[in-house]
Amino acid sequence: METHDSRRRPTRLTYLITDLQVGGVPLHLYRLATGMAAARYDVRVIALADEGPVGAMLRQAGVSVDACEARSPRDVRALARLYKYLRRSRPDVLHALLFHANFAARLVGPAAGVPVSRIICEIQTVERERAWHLALDNLTCRLCRFEVGNSPSVLEHLARHAHIPRSRLRCVWGAVDADRFASARPLDRRTLGVRADEQLIVWAGRFDPVKGFEEMIGAVARVAQRRPVRFMLAGEGAYRPRIEALIRTHGLNERVALLGNRPDMPNLLATADVFLFGSRTEGLPNALLEAMAAGLPVVATDVPGNRDLITHERTGLLARPGSAESLADGLERVLDRPDWAQTLGRQAQKWVVENFDASSFVPRWEHVYSSLIETPDTGRLSQSDQ
Repeated sequence: METHDSRRRPTRLTYLITDLQVGGVPLHLYRLATGMAAARYDVRVIALADEGPVGAMLRQAGVSVDACEARSPRDVRALARLYKYLRRSRPDVLHALLFHANFAARLVGPAAGVPVSRIICEIQTVERERAWHLALDNLTCRLCRFEVGNSPSVLEHLARHAHIPRSRLRCVWGAVDADRFASARPLDRRTLGVRADEQLIVWAGRFDPVKGFEEMIGAVARVAQRRPVRFMLAGEGAYRPRIEALIRTHGLNERVALLGNRPDMPNLLATADVFLFGSRTEGLPNALLEAMAAGLPVVATDVPGNRDLITHERTGLLARPGSAESLADGLERVLDRPDWAQTLGRQAQKWVVENFDASSFVPRWEHVYSSLIETPDTGRLSQSDQ
């Protein structure tokens, strides 16, 4: 393989992503880019938008970052900058992530000299809100070698609703540094403003409508009528004003706190009693994987992505999507039975360690990239990487 032959140059990998704001996919890219750089690949990252905080993290880790500075999805100047960056970097593999970056890779990559057989596009969510995304995905899917999903649910969605041929789909699971979360020390609850008699519910992720804040805050309002609880949300995003309004509407100003982005997420998870995850759609949610790796009992919605990770009443509880009542019932069950809740958390942690530990992450992607470089594009792919 090119990377491990000292007589040949390292494989050049260029990652293209829509933006580098803090969120599940940009952080997945950070782990991937830094992991591949450590494995002696020549790694570059390009963002269609600005550099963002994850871009700064990548630079600090020694990864080259370029930003196309797109001001809107229709910013043609950003595509011209992308063309220039690709011509300069001359990647052996162009790996795009998120819808707009995928479309840009298919449109600009071949024009910049990247063979279609060396372009892969990654989708990490089961998107239902924008049907035109699926239609455009179908129209352009042959302008890349194949499309990667991070769970069987994502692949099934792309096959059924975007009508992408299954021969053009491949599953590459995500991963988590399980030991980092399993070994984290809990915080002093007093520093978070949590009283000794309160049970702590935590959520983490991007403030986005698809995360189901209406249902989660509604569920906490129900639970708070019967017991002292505190709900803490770690993250940021454009939906923050709506979340703040929901907190006021339910009269939960003393019960719900918005923590912003937290660099100490392993410690925060180790401090909580339960992890609440009310998403309406998902792919393979990193936040959920991290909570399970921390051994934290989980109450999550029964949607694709979540159900790829959770076996109901064995590694967590699944609730009806869109139902504050169902989420509240799940919270009550966990909070009422702490010994059983700890058992759920231990079983979830064991399952994550066995199936999603970070030690398998880079080798999975090395296999994908080497197959791109070494195998001609026959239009047929091997079975999904599990």
